[in-house]
Amino acid sequence: MADLELTSPAFDDGERIPEEYGYAAANTSPPLEIRGVPDDAESLVLVVDDPDAKEPAGKVWDHWVVWNVSPDVTEIPEATTPEGAVEGENDFGEVGWGGPNPPDREHTYRFLLYALDTTLDLERSASKDDVYDAASGHMVGKAELTGTFPA
Repeated sequence: MADLELTSPAFDDGERIPEEYGYAAANTSPPLEIRGVPDDAESLVLVVDDPDAKEPAGKVWDHWVVWNVSPDVTEIPEATTPEGAVEGENDFGEVGWGGPNPPDREHTYRFLLYALDTTLDLERSASKDDVYDAASGHMVGKAELTGTFPA
């Protein structure tokens, strides 16, 4: 079985996220590609966060929380959410994508993909912590893509 993999045609792992995906620019989500979803996956969860925000914001900043993505999804085009998936609230207080917007210096952003053996029954207002709590014990795969964004 192949390992779960998350990539983007817009940037390579560890490389710079293009300016247009930033919060102060077009604020659209970058295109993503998914490979190697385990056979026992019932849904996928996608979380984009910024652990470098701990210093200026006092917490890991959540930019996108999406759950109940079909395990059949192999690509998420730019500026879209997969059909049938649910988007939660980001730390900008908005539902959906909130692009990189570091206030102090270059930050590294994590695109975290989880394969679950269940679907999640959560309200749209659910936070990343709510999603993680509901997904606990159900993860059958994980992938990570990172990108940087200058201040």
